[in-house]
Amino acid sequence: MAEKKEKTPRQAMPEQDPQVRRNNFDEVPLGYSPETAQLEASRCLQCKKPSCVSGCPVEIDIPGFIGLIKEGDYSGSIAKLKEMTALPAVCGRVCPQEVQCETLCVLGKKGEPVAIGRLERFAADMAREKGDQTLPAAAPKTGKKVAVVGSGPAGVTVAGDLILKGHDVTIFEAFHKAGGVLVYGIPEFRLPKAIVQDEMDGLAKLGVVFELNQVVGRTVSVDELLEEYDAVFISVGAGLPSFLGIPGENLIGIYSANEYLTRSNLMKAYLFPEYDTPIVRGKNVCVLGAGNVAMDSARTALRLGADRVRIVYRRSREEMPARAEEIHHGEEEGVEFYLLTNPVTFIGDENGRVKSMECLKMELGEPDDSGRRRPIPIEGSNFELETDLVVIAVGAGANPLITSTTPGLEVNKWGYILAEEETGKTRKPRVWAGGDIVTGQATVILAMGAGRIAANSMHQYLTWGW
Repeated sequence: MAEKKEKTPRQAMPEQDPQVRRNNFDEVPLGYSPETAQLEASRCLQCKKPSCVSGCPVEIDIPGFIGLIKEGDYSGSIAKLKEMTALPAVCGRVCPQEVQCETLCVLGKKGEPVAIGRLERFAADMAREKGDQTLPAAAPKTGKKVAVVGSGPAGVTVAGDLILKGHDVTIFEAFHKAGGVLVYGIPEFRLPKAIVQDEMDGLAKLGVVFELNQVVGRTVSVDELLEEYDAVFISVGAGLPSFLGIPGENLIGIYSANEYLTRSNLMKAYLFPEYDTPIVRGKNVCVLGAGNVAMDSARTALRLGADRVRIVYRRSREEMPARAEEIHHGEEEGVEFYLLTNPVTFIGDENGRVKSMECLKMELGEPDDSGRRRPIPIEGSNFELETDLVVIAVGAGANPLITSTTPGLEVNKWGYILAEEETGKTRKPRVWAGGDIVTGQATVILAMGAGRIAANSMHQYLTWGW
């Protein structure tokens, strides 16, 4: 039986043509048809001890939801997914399944694993298209109240879990739209805003209350929340931009990726002047860094009208941290890669606008603390790259707003909140934390996993006390 199923090849997902999509912000992958989804679902061996589940930070019943797709029970499939995740349509699009659940799929040992992420996306999209608003059953109300600070993946996971356990949940979000990094950081062509909003609407239908435009640490403090709520969960992400600290970094036309993507994604600068959020539209763009944020920035620059976009990275291709799919999509669209290259100075024109970068060529030495080979400058290899727009995408740090206004909330030397890995508890009573504000920049699904752990601990406290 297993041998027969392996003969069915992994089903490709149709995509927009690269030369078309580089000129629009529409989603790149187009999704499975029901026929293709059922064919892909038929490849699942329905293992009695599914190793794929252990690779999922929120422990979705992967064989369960896939088996229901195979049977054509799409309503049952989305219901099975929503037992464990509040963001199935999001996870199906942006989670790195290739290094989590799919890498543990038995079929992957001799061939290609089941396309778990694509099937999750299919189930969520099918439910949305059919108006299937199946909601998980919630426990009776407990009378306990929880405040969640931040509406990114960790926060909405905590909210979704605790509302189902009978607690009242209010999410405090600094921006005018809920979703956190899902709306301000990830471009429309990779994760449409309407899909994120649909997931937020699902939480609202369960009873989660959203308080938008609430900058906790300014409009209200954590201590003030503790006066009204029984417990608080902090999930404000890692949104403090990182810079290189080299000469010329304050020239016009140099953005942090955080600002560049927020302007374009959440504030719709790409629709200027319909939306009054201008953005510098470079014709010769350099993006510094090679993670998913760098790829998002480079591909956004193309869509904003750039003639040439280059990823400038100080290591080699093997060390690039972006998902292989994102690198592949960028290459198809025309993004160029200047590898083993490190900027040392930005050069401006007479109007204070960036016009070029002086760079050094690099070579790789022994591995550093990250496990990647350390880049070493090649003496005398200086050269100049012309550019009229630079996006710096070399990571982000912890915003100190919450930690500096909350007595008793301890942080590590990088400014990230100290929280127990197995519970999410902070050193401050009745306060939990999770996601990037604890770990530093990581993936959506890892933040969701942290939210699940914290929600279980919070529920235990709310039910039985310490």
